[in-house]
Amino acid sequence: MTTVSPSPTSLKIWFAAIKPPMYTVAIIPIWVGTAVAVSEQQTLNVRIFATFLMAAILIIAWLNLSNDVFDSETGIDKNKAHSLVNLTGNKPLIFSLANLCLLLGLSGIVAIALWQQDLTLVTLILGCCALGYSYQGPPFRLGYQGLGEPICFLTFGPMALAAAYYSQTQSWQGLLSHPLPFVITSSFIGLSTSIILFCSHFHQVDDDLAAGKRSPIVRLGTQRGATVLNSVTGVMFLGLAIAISLGYLSAWVLLTFLSLPIAIQLCRHVQRHHNQPQQVSNCKFIAVNLHFLSGLLLGLGLTL
Repeated sequence: MTTVSPSPTSLKIWFAAIKPPMYTVAIIPIWVGTAVAVSEQQTLNVRIFATFLMAAILIIAWLNLSNDVFDSETGIDKNKAHSLVNLTGNKPLIFSLANLCLLLGLSGIVAIALWQQDLTLVTLILGCCALGYSYQGPPFRLGYQGLGEPICFLTFGPMALAAAYYSQTQSWQGLLSHPLPFVITSSFIGLSTSIILFCSHFHQVDDDLAAGKRSPIVRLGTQRGATVLNSVTGVMFLGLAIAISLGYLSAWVLLTFLSLPIAIQLCRHVQRHHNQPQQVSNCKFIAVNLHFLSGLLLGLGLTL
């Protein structure tokens, strides 16, 4: 009897389908929102932080799996080798796994609510889930109208950070008395997350057009899309620099600028290859690196 090992190509496709790097999208908002709370009250509830983190990862798993299912129904993923529905040929199984992840993730949020005897966090997270569903889920499919990036900004920026903050403080008093630092940090994370989604459109313009998806890159064209990417990335870091210079954020937040070389790499790469699908397809992974490192450093700077 011989054992057939998976080929490197097969493993690469499965890795792309499972999307491990994308789970940083769950981690960073919780990390930064918690850091804002810690900077304010100088304490950290580790149990709540760890539970929230695991719940967020499971909710992102639901989002990724269910999006594969919903995309398979529109035909937009027919040429996508790393779609889990295409790989397994079993859409009901993937949908069941997605719903299981959602149930487990929400169970973690409910556990925190029971510990705190407070339903505010549940309300915020259900709102995030509803927006996440509206992105690809029927009958809304707002992502097909080019609204994915605003949804992404709101969900993974202000809403997710507010939920993480509240899970530690059970109060809005700090945010209401000094709202600007939260607005700046949540906008930074919201924009850096939206950039990942924005970059994912550059290499699939033809498939989006065929499926009737009016993504921002379909609407703008790849050249103008690259220009928009440059502008948004610049605004992210400029806003942070202004806030630090005016004393709204600690000078330690300057650590975030250690991620600036990745931002420059991303913008240059997209500018050079915006209309070359094969070459530009990896730009979303550069965007993931930017999101993770900048968010990690931002949270660290807030807590020092």
